[in-house]
Amino acid sequence: MRVVIFLIFFSAFLSAQQLRLVDSTLLNVDRFIGVDSYKNIYFINNGGLYKEGHLGKFVFQDYQLGPIATVDLINPLNVVVFYSEVSTIVLLDNRLNEIERIHFNNLPSFLNGSAVTNAGNNRLWVFNIDSQQLELFDYRTNREIIFSQPFEGELISQVSDFNDCFILTEDYLRQVNIYGSLLSEMKLEGFNTIVRNGKTLIGLKENELYLISGETVSPIDLDFNENNIKDLHLTQEFLYIYDGNKLFTFTLTQPKQ
Repeated sequence: MRVVIFLIFFSAFLSAQQLRLVDSTLLNVDRFIGVDSYKNIYFINNGGLYKEGHLGKFVFQDYQLGPIATVDLINPLNVVVFYSEVSTIVLLDNRLNEIERIHFNNLPSFLNGSAVTNAGNNRLWVFNIDSQQLELFDYRTNREIIFSQPFEGELISQVSDFNDCFILTEDYLRQVNIYGSLLSEMKLEGFNTIVRNGKTLIGLKENELYLISGETVSPIDLDFNENNIKDLHLTQEFLYIYDGNKLFTFTLTQPKQ
């Protein structure tokens, strides 16, 4: 009975998640990062992080830190920018002014991370390359407070909120909570990246999009005219797709009648 109920619910969920193109705009940048809850657009160009919106255009750049590895926009008042080559995190305010800088190299025990995302309450999700563990790092006390079990494989993509974190390696997708417990694990091979908003998780594989829910992976019917999908970002209302020349905005749900 529970299986039947789940299938009915999931079928309804899929039908409610039909994508419809609502906008496209020219965008010539190196990497599209995403759109925050205030509709500001973030992107990387020539080594700098840019933000454009109703307040104007802002930029943060420090070429001595090297290329930007990851950017987390879950809190637009505390943007998390990670430079993996120098193991440094820069926290930025809503005008991309630097709030503070965290150097993993200066910690008593060096933390070698490949991705960093915001966990809230002065904490960060960090995937430690050396231990192959997902960790919660408290940057007020400068120590790791929670460790997951070790996971095999190279990290491909990491997405999180303040309660849990999904990590994608070459062969698996895993979900870990703020206590370090493994909530779910599924075989997922060949995916390039994942994006999420709340419980909605979308993956990219061979230029095709898939909705990931529980143990089910379902293709998303998207007429994208064979454009190359370079970057993705998911919000509560929209899926943004960047093909290297244009930024396309799709609604996630059918318009109200």
